Amino acid sequence: MPPSDFPSPALRAELIATAHALADAARVETLRHFRATGLATDNKDAAGFDPVTEADRASEAAMRAILAARRPDDGIRGEEEADRPSRSGLTWIIDPIDGTRGFISGTPTWGVLIAVSAGEGPLFGLIDQPYIGERFEGGLGIAQLTGPHGTRPLGVRGTGDLSEAVLFTTFPEIGTPDDRRAFEAVRDRVRLTRYGMDCYAYALLAAGQVDLVIEAGLNAYDIAAPIAVIEAAGGIVTDWSGGPVHEGGRALAAATPALHAAALALLSDG
Repeated sequence: MPPSDFPSPALRAELIATAHALADAARVETLRHFRATGLATDNKDAAGFDPVTEADRASEAAMRAILAARRPDDGIRGEEEADRPSRSGLTWIIDPIDGTRGFISGTPTWGVLIAVSAGEGPLFGLIDQPYIGERFEGGLGIAQLTGPHGTRPLGVRGTGDLSEAVLFTTFPEIGTPDDRRAFEAVRDRVRLTRYGMDCYAYALLAAGQVDLVIEAGLNAYDIAAPIAVIEAAGGIVTDWSGGPVHEGGRALAAATPALHAAALALLSDG
């Protein structure tokens, strides 16, 4: 069990500064390749299409190099390289490009995800969109967006009725056939549904622009940073049974308890 004053003010400042250093390094690597001709892309899924690019690998390598220098005892869980066990009790959970399909298509809806965890969910997280220049951060007493128009607080909006809600997911064919039927039960009740935003959908929820994000088939590196940012902004993120989702799986993010309960009931029935 960590001490009651964990993390100390000094450790808090170090973790936040390290997260920003990782995001800064990932910005350099991702922007160097974004919309470039001849981007090297491999497929990780022989039965489908799960792309990884030289930008993914360079972004993760740059972040790992910073962690090796600044936080050598911390663990690392990333998408492209093997896990590094933690000797400190802290683990960094990083996704060098969340939304590689969008990245290779030239859309600015991908992002870099960075979170640090003490084992029971994230303490702090960043959702960074390098091309737009927006950085959403949450946890350790912070909930803010920094971008081209300056810095402002994050905060979810107060929508309480599904009929007034805006819902996002990445893929229309979300998860398994059963997952899709459950999702469609929610989709059929909301005002507006949009697709294909990857991690930027979670950022928009934290910024008070949308109300729900529902996804399936996630890994820890897909959801840890969004959890930290959305919870710091006043929202709720669970799995489809209302339990923790920081290890991945099926995620429901909601702006308000009322929306969360209504969506959870439909997902459970589905």
